[in-house]
Amino acid sequence: MNKAQFIASLAPHFNDSKKEATHAVDIVFDTIIRNMAKGEDVMINDFGKFKKVDRKARKGRNPFTGETIQIKASKKPRFLPAKGLKEVINGTRKLEPAPKPAPKVVVKPVAKKAAPKKAAKKVAKKAAPKKAAKKVVKKAAPKKAAKKVTKKRK
Repeated sequence: MNKAQFIASLAPHFNDSKKEATHAVDIVFDTIIRNMAKGEDVMINDFGKFKKVDRKARKGRNPFTGETIQIKASKKPRFLPAKGLKEVINGTRKLEPAPKPAPKVVVKPVAKKAAPKKAAKKVAKKAAPKKAAKKVVKKAAPKKAAKKVTKKRK
């Protein structure tokens, strides 16, 4: 599993937001790295311990030429798995069921309050010319129909 797959597996726990899951993963990794850089150990119960280890200068061999070379002292990160993690990997302890993602939050649009009567009248006056034109057309059609009806009665 790479980082992108890890984030995708966490996204359901963040309301399907990959952005929030990425932010959370980045914060965790950044915190571990910063504390290790200071020389502090980061211990996570039932998972393991991250720590910085000093390696001494030593002699080594060049595999191509076989000559002896000097290797400089360095600092390396090291992870020591916790007993709980080892037991799960070996199969002597079973994992608890995975936590279920929180239910998705559905945001409903907020209904707008009715406009005050004065504002409604102003809106009606502005819209009146458009509505009046439609009403004239609608009123004209029934009058013609009424004339035809009266002709048929005669």
